[in-house]
Amino acid sequence: MATTNPPKTSPELSARLERAAAQFRGLDMREPGQWPILPKAAAWLGAALAVLAAGWWFLVAPATEELDAARAREESLKSDYRAKVAQAVNLAELRKQKLQVEEYVTQLEKQLPGKAEMDALLSDINQAGIGRGLLFELFRPGQVELKDYYAVLPITLRVSGRYHDFGSFAADISNLSRIVTLQNLSISTPTGRDALPGGALVMEATARTYRYLDTSEVEAQKKSKADAAAKAAKAGAGGRT
Repeated sequence: MATTNPPKTSPELSARLERAAAQFRGLDMREPGQWPILPKAAAWLGAALAVLAAGWWFLVAPATEELDAARAREESLKSDYRAKVAQAVNLAELRKQKLQVEEYVTQLEKQLPGKAEMDALLSDINQAGIGRGLLFELFRPGQVELKDYYAVLPITLRVSGRYHDFGSFAADISNLSRIVTLQNLSISTPTGRDALPGGALVMEATARTYRYLDTSEVEAQKKSKADAAAKAAKAGAGGRT
């Protein structure tokens, strides 16, 4: 079997390596200025690499993170820009729709009576029932419910009459100039001692009427909300301490 001999190192190369290694022996760490040229060069190279590493860690890496963040913001800004360009292209149509919505809201507001007109509206509801031959057994306005910009007045109704008259009464209510809704409708036939003459039926319902708030009521609503928010914030701050 043939054998391969390891390559032989020339005596000149071995001598050079030995001289280079000898320069690193017995170095005085307190006197680096007295070191031979190879240790000095190695020390300078190590120092240069350390400086480069520190520069990368403290300067380049943060700058790279900022660049990545800026690129992410760039995509977000581009999306915002495209959305705003689309809005600008449709600006005329959006303004037209805004005017239509404002006109619709104005029409709805005109259908809401003020506080002074509520008595007349309640009378209109009563007259609508009487005009259809219904007998009011109960007509009881409830507690006013205040919303942000309007108020709701529920009215508990109990009327007796014929089935078709109930339908006509509901139609008349829907045709009033003001907004009135009928909710929780129930129709029953009294029996026994509660039976009504002519087999009349009884309808129970809740009529809900709406009115807008005057300026003082709107301000009171805003103040009440602000006070409630401040109290909640105070309570939250107290709970964290």
